[in-house]
Amino acid sequence: MKSEKRKIVVVGASRGIGAAVAQHFTQRGDSVFSISRGQPMAGKWIQADISTSEGIKSIVSSISESTVDALLFMGGVWENGAFTDQYDFMTSSDQETRFVIAVNTIAPIELTKQLAKNLAKSDNPRAIFIGALSGLDNSPTIEVANTASKFGLRGAAQALKLALRDYKIGITVINPSNIATEEVVADIEEGRFTAQVPIPVTDIISSIEWILTLSNAVDIGEINMYQKG
Repeated sequence: MKSEKRKIVVVGASRGIGAAVAQHFTQRGDSVFSISRGQPMAGKWIQADISTSEGIKSIVSSISESTVDALLFMGGVWENGAFTDQYDFMTSSDQETRFVIAVNTIAPIELTKQLAKNLAKSDNPRAIFIGALSGLDNSPTIEVANTASKFGLRGAAQALKLALRDYKIGITVINPSNIATEEVVADIEEGRFTAQVPIPVTDIISSIEWILTLSNAVDIGEINMYQKG
């Protein structure tokens, strides 16, 4: 039996995790709105800079009154040189800090709020955000803006769940360690990251698929994904 076609918004669809997720759901036959600044490889492109209020408004305007079954916020940014020896908090600009927090924390809050009525039209609406292990308590990371933004995302998700309880939107944050995107693999191969086996992108996709197949009686608050070893 063919699965029912879903309407999905994927944020950060031009590269990395977002690109892989957008491709997966498009190939599955779902209707995908792909949000990004650059051209995505799959889905209906909505070009927007989510670090700005204008970008958020353009997304909402483009989606209009459409039903949204899932908001998949797969985008994320970090400081220049983050997670390498080149990172230096004291030389990271205030503008960079504001940009990272705008994309990683403010944009998910604003998009979920603005698309809440679209999500509420679905029989089983879900919002899934990509966080990071750096957003957990007592993280050893020193990238201040990125860590603060991911920690804030977890708090935002908890608050959104309460603030939007009448809309019955399931809200989940997935906190992974390094994911085997092209960028991360290149960083490992070129020595910017320590030697490691990153988590396959397919495992992120499988986790998202699992959440979307759960009944509307179940909510998953957070999933933490660690590399073995």
